[in-house]
Amino acid sequence: MSEAGSRRLEVNHNMKPYSIVLGISLSLVLAVPPGRAALSAAPQATKTKALDAQKLSGQLAAAVARGDTPGVVALVVDRDRVLFEGAAGKLDVGRNVPMPVDAIFNIASMTKPVTSVAIMMLLEEGKLQLDDPVSKYLSGFDNLKVITKFNEADGTYETRPAKRAMTVRHLLTHTSGIGYAFCNPIVARLQKGNQKSEWELPLLSDPGDKWNYSASTRVLGLIVEKITGATLEAWYQQRIFKPLGMVDTSYAVAQDKQSRLSMTHSRAGGTLKEQPRVTVQSTPTAPFRGDGGLYSTVRDYGMFMRMLLNGGHLGTTRLLKESSVHMMGENHIGSIFVEQQPDTDPLRTRPFPLGAGKDKFGLGFQIASRNDSYAKFRSPGSMSWAGIFNTEFWIDPVLHIGGVQMMQVLPFYDDGAIRTLRDFEELVYQGLR
Repeated sequence: MSEAGSRRLEVNHNMKPYSIVLGISLSLVLAVPPGRAALSAAPQATKTKALDAQKLSGQLAAAVARGDTPGVVALVVDRDRVLFEGAAGKLDVGRNVPMPVDAIFNIASMTKPVTSVAIMMLLEEGKLQLDDPVSKYLSGFDNLKVITKFNEADGTYETRPAKRAMTVRHLLTHTSGIGYAFCNPIVARLQKGNQKSEWELPLLSDPGDKWNYSASTRVLGLIVEKITGATLEAWYQQRIFKPLGMVDTSYAVAQDKQSRLSMTHSRAGGTLKEQPRVTVQSTPTAPFRGDGGLYSTVRDYGMFMRMLLNGGHLGTTRLLKESSVHMMGENHIGSIFVEQQPDTDPLRTRPFPLGAGKDKFGLGFQIASRNDSYAKFRSPGSMSWAGIFNTEFWIDPVLHIGGVQMMQVLPFYDDGAIRTLRDFEELVYQGLR
């Protein structure tokens, strides 16, 4: 998650891309608010500085020693190589198993950027358009209703017809009007006593009017499967994971890899407690979700980040055109901002994200704003998101680096987990600037 740009734009309910051409010099890039993320701009004048691996490893170890996390793995890449890789703590505290750098994590909502890339690939192939109505591909989206009055006590509500159709762009930007039960009290109340999924409920707002973190990307996954005629697992493996060399990323964890699975911990009363081991399927089994469910490693996700840093390609493998990657890093929500999401279930999440009230959102990524109080962290225009077990990543288009940090801790945005991320990130930038 990130820190954002406060330049106000006129509301555009068609959500046409808002482009800002970044200058070549670092000073010019930093002078503009986030819009176009120059992920593969002109080559850097100097090579990326070397990071102090000893200091970064020490920071990870200090986070474990403080009790901020039981175990963590982190990676920093530039467009060409790995700049840092390290691990600290335990993979399995109960069994006293050290955390390896190739540990496998449930990356949860870090699945979403993968689905967003898949949508952009289909866009390039002419199989969809960003402003296509969702009803063109899926039934049940042609008669949308928006909640106008809600009674929290009994869950009753009143609705009216939505003012406009929900589009693919709305789904990519989390402005669809759909919500998530774990971070929206209305959705949580509506799901009590029924079996409907979040996207089957009345909308929280008209499409395009407001940013709500949501199951929108799950709907995008359904669109990918509808258009391709393949499951997400099969299509992602064939078109994204195998071409990029992401050998440990899947909706399942093979039996011979399960010894590398990190245990999950929950913090209650200030203490982290290891949760009972959960059986993870060893064979991918449908249904697959576009908004979560993938397992991966920092090494694999580093490949994905490097592809984006290189404008859509990694080595000889090209997934996207450079223009498509630029588009993903532009502001697509007009004059509205990423809003803080509440903690309807405090054991699952705390309020999030960083940058709420300032940041913009692109096609699948939060876009960091210029914020002087965050000057020691990622650059304005950086793209990011996270997973509920406190897996986090960011892609910096100014300094051409990406960072990813993984742990398995609840609640999301736990103070210790965020401190671990920000301390690591600050130290990374001390070595680069």
